[in-house]
Amino acid sequence: MVEEEEALPLDGNAHNKEIRETQKERGIKTRLWDFMLEPLYWFKMLAHELHWRFIFGVVIIYGMSQGLGGSLFNVSSDYYWKDVQKVQPSEAQVYSGVIGIPWIVKPLWGILTDVVPIAGYRRRPYFILAGLLGVASTLLLSLKKKVDVMFALLSMTAVSAGAAIADVTIDACAAENSMAHLSLAADIQSLCAFCSSIGQLVGFTISGFIVHQIGPKGVFGVLSIPFVLVSSVGILLKEQYVPNFAYKQVYQKFIDASKATFTTLKCGDVWRPCLYMYLSFALSLNIHEGMFYWITDPKAGPALSEESVGLMFSFGSIGSLLGLLLYQKVLKDYPYRGVLFWAQLLHGIIGMLDLILVLRLNLKLGVPDKYFVVLDEIVSKCTGRIKRMPLLVISSKLCPPGIEGTFFALLMSIDNFGSLTSSWGGGLLLHVLNVTRSKFTNLWLAILVRNIVRLLPLALLFLVPRSDPSSSILPAKITKAKEDEDVDKAGNIELVSLIGSTR
Repeated sequence: MVEEEEALPLDGNAHNKEIRETQKERGIKTRLWDFMLEPLYWFKMLAHELHWRFIFGVVIIYGMSQGLGGSLFNVSSDYYWKDVQKVQPSEAQVYSGVIGIPWIVKPLWGILTDVVPIAGYRRRPYFILAGLLGVASTLLLSLKKKVDVMFALLSMTAVSAGAAIADVTIDACAAENSMAHLSLAADIQSLCAFCSSIGQLVGFTISGFIVHQIGPKGVFGVLSIPFVLVSSVGILLKEQYVPNFAYKQVYQKFIDASKATFTTLKCGDVWRPCLYMYLSFALSLNIHEGMFYWITDPKAGPALSEESVGLMFSFGSIGSLLGLLLYQKVLKDYPYRGVLFWAQLLHGIIGMLDLILVLRLNLKLGVPDKYFVVLDEIVSKCTGRIKRMPLLVISSKLCPPGIEGTFFALLMSIDNFGSLTSSWGGGLLLHVLNVTRSKFTNLWLAILVRNIVRLLPLALLFLVPRSDPSSSILPAKITKAKEDEDVDKAGNIELVSLIGSTR
C-alpha cells in the first residue's frame, strides 16, 4: 500500500509534466504559425486601410512589371549587349544609363497624369498607353532579325519609358497615402519594396534558364506579358469621368504645378535631403558591366553560365528582401541619420568582397567562386536595400498636397539621375582603366576606387533630417499655403487619385 500511495504522486507528476510539455509544444507551434501568417495579416491590414485596388496596382506595377519584368530585362540586356551586339563593357555601361533616362524625366509623366486627362480620364489611359508602349517595344526587339545598336538602344529606352509611366501613378498614390496615413508611410514603402523584391526573386531565378533556352531576344518577347498586365490595371480601374475638360487651361495648370514645385524645392527642409539623395547615388559608382563581363569570361574570370548568373541575381533578391524585412521589423522607427550612416558605411566596406573575388583571394581561402559570388550578391543587395528604404520614406513625406504625383516623380527622378551619373561615371572609370571585353588587369583598381568613393556620402549626412519616420518633414507653411490656395482657387490643380477614385 505504501508503495502504491507513493507511486500515485509520481504518476501524477509525470502526467502534469507531459501536459506542460504538450502545452509548450502547442505554444511554440502557435507562435510559429502566427509568425508565418504575420505578413498576411499585415497585407490584409494595408488592403483594408488603403483599398484593395491600390494593393492590386502595387502588386502589378512593382511586382510584375518592375520586379519580375525588370529582372528578366536586366539579365537579358546584359547578355544582349555582350553576345548579340558584342559591345565593350564601358559602352554597355553607358547604354544602361541611357535606357534609364525615361526614369529621370518622371516629373514630365507625373505632371501629365496630374493635369492632363485623356478621353475624360486622368489615370486609366496612362496605364493602358504604358502597357501598349512596352508590348510594342519588346515584341519589336524580339521579332526583328537584324537590329542596329542605336535602334536597339531606342527600343530598350521605349521599354523603360513604358515602365516609368506606369510607375508614376502608383508613386503618386503611395505619396498621397503616406501623407494621409503618416503612421503607415514606412509600411507603404515596405509594401512596394516587398512586391518588387518578390518579383525580382522569381524573375532572377528563372532568368538564367530562360536566357539559356531561348536567348536574350526571346526573353524580350516574354517581357510583353507583364506589360499586358500593366494595361489591365488601367482597364480594371474605376475612375470618375471628367466631362468637358477645358484643355485650354492645361498650360495654366502646368504653370501652377511648376510654381508649387519650385516653391517647395526652395525650402531648406526639402532641397537639403534632395541633394543628399542625388549625391548618395551618384557617388556609388556603378561598374556592373565590368564585373558581369569578368564573371562570364572563360579565361580571366569564373566563367559562370547563364543559369549560374540568374541564380546569383536571385540570391541577390533574397538579400534585398532580407534587407527590407530587417528595416521593417527593426529599423523603420529609428532616426534617418543613424540608419543611413551604418547602411552607407557597410555598403562601402562590403564592396571589398568584389575585390577579394577579382584578386582570387577567395580560392586561397578555400571558397569556390560560385559560393562567394552568391554571398557577395546577398550582402551587397541587403545593405543597398537598407540604405534605400529611409530615402524612400523621406521622399514620400516631402510631397506637398495637390501635386503628389509630380513631386514624388521629381524626387524619384533625382534618385534616377544620381544612378545615371553613377552608371556613366562607372563607364568612364572602366574606360580610363582600359577594362575591355578581354582585358581585366585593372578591374581590381576600379573596384577599389568605387569602394572609396562610396564612403564620401558619410560626410553629407548633415543634409538629412534629424527626425524619425513617424514625424512630418514638410514644413507647415507649405501645407498651409496649399490649403489657402485651394480656398481661393478651387480646382486649380485637380487630382483624382487611384485611391480616392475607387472608394
